[in-house]
Amino acid sequence: MDDLGGQRHRARERALEILYEASMKGRPTREILPELTLAPDPYTVRLVQSVETNEERALALISTHLVGWTVERLALVDRLVMVLAIAELLLADAPPTPVVLNEAVELARTFSTEDSPTFVNGVLAACVLDLS
Repeated sequence: MDDLGGQRHRARERALEILYEASMKGRPTREILPELTLAPDPYTVRLVQSVETNEERALALISTHLVGWTVERLALVDRLVMVLAIAELLLADAPPTPVVLNEAVELARTFSTEDSPTFVNGVLAACVLDLS
């Protein structure tokens, strides 16, 4: 992984942590960010802000591709990983789609269940078609 790839990977992990904290505390990320002891890097902030801006759209999109399942029933980390990926894809200068999907799968592999990487990949692959 090159230096930019490594920095972006760490930014995605940090963004996921911030989103998780905000979700657990039931507070918006815009309140969590200024309270952090260590300020996140600019790309992390962009990702978190994109999630805040695009979360409703991302959840609606994810919901359309869940067969026999609802967004509310998703594991929290899986939901956050997918919303984060869609929010990143909606950035004006988004990385290539395969990179974002691969990173989402890696986040799911690291932070969620054994079945999560395949599940996240399948749902996001279907969502991407609707973003084009």
